[in-house]
Amino acid sequence: MRIAVLGGGNGSFAAAGDFALAGHEVRLWRRDAAAVAAHEGGIITVKDFRGAHIAKLALVTTDIAAALAGAELVVCPAPAHAQADIARLAAPHLRPGQVVFLPPGTFGSLVFALEARAARTADGVAFAETGTLPWLARKHGPYEVAISVRARRLPTGVFPLHDSERALAVIGAAFPGAIEDCGDALSGALMNAGPIIHPPLIVMNAGPIEHFPRWDIHKEGTQPAIRRVTDALDGERMAIREALGYGPPHFPLANHYAREGEEWMYGRGSHERLTDSGDWREHLVLTEHRYMLEDLRIGLSFFGSVAALAGVRVRLMPAFLAIGGAICGADFLQTGRTLASMGLGGLDRAGLQALLRDGFA
Repeated sequence: MRIAVLGGGNGSFAAAGDFALAGHEVRLWRRDAAAVAAHEGGIITVKDFRGAHIAKLALVTTDIAAALAGAELVVCPAPAHAQADIARLAAPHLRPGQVVFLPPGTFGSLVFALEARAARTADGVAFAETGTLPWLARKHGPYEVAISVRARRLPTGVFPLHDSERALAVIGAAFPGAIEDCGDALSGALMNAGPIIHPPLIVMNAGPIEHFPRWDIHKEGTQPAIRRVTDALDGERMAIREALGYGPPHFPLANHYAREGEEWMYGRGSHERLTDSGDWREHLVLTEHRYMLEDLRIGLSFFGSVAALAGVRVRLMPAFLAIGGAICGADFLQTGRTLASMGLGGLDRAGLQALLRDGFA
């Protein structure tokens, strides 16, 4: 299969490398012209528990039209705050039959779909998202990526819903045995683990993050008190899903840490493999970190706006938005992603569900 991967970060390199190793024709697009020019041979070294593997890409380019031409699947693992710009660049070049997949999305599937609608290229294109990045990965060099964990279960929602069978088949060819149908794109967005696991970690560890030169937010930072807050915040997410009529499984984050019971998206023991890797012991800039600017400011504000639509009273979501905003000297309640900021604020629940089901027709 021909796959276009958009972005130059950890997730994009893990995606491009893994897809190439699986025998797909991979085209990697990124905006950094100097990095593209230096990427001789289109080689990515992928390291995992089995050793180092050399992945050869078909194309590394700054030309997004060239990357997208003929691609059956377009994968964009870029952070949520980059989605709008990438969507504007990609939208004019989308063609009927393509599937755009955001792992994860924060309702980025609709960000891309709305841009495609504005460019008049949305017809025949499916947009999908899942609940987590399919790889726990860190770049160890400009063209080398280490993958600690690969996802085992990826609950995926599709826009428009009527095109889900086709879209899930295409995505499933890239992630064999891992894709699980969770309904429409909003259901997929409400599976996103980032806005649940990361706000407590970044806010409740603010003191040690600013004090220590390096801090493993997933090891020393994941203490029982923080876990209890995380579980309560996840309870708000699941209450929103239930109020909107989305059934289980809701992929509770508690399963990520559990040693028995139902497996979470990364499978059993993934948290231990993450912390054992040492890749997350790093220097953190509290006010610039993606856990703050992506998962809290964008992701949690989106969850809060959907809670309002669903009539669910949430307490922790606005609290973290207020505290995170105060840390950064900003108003996250005003600058985040909401249904209103996306131009969907005029829809009631029935209207939004009709849009998700039928698309722009």
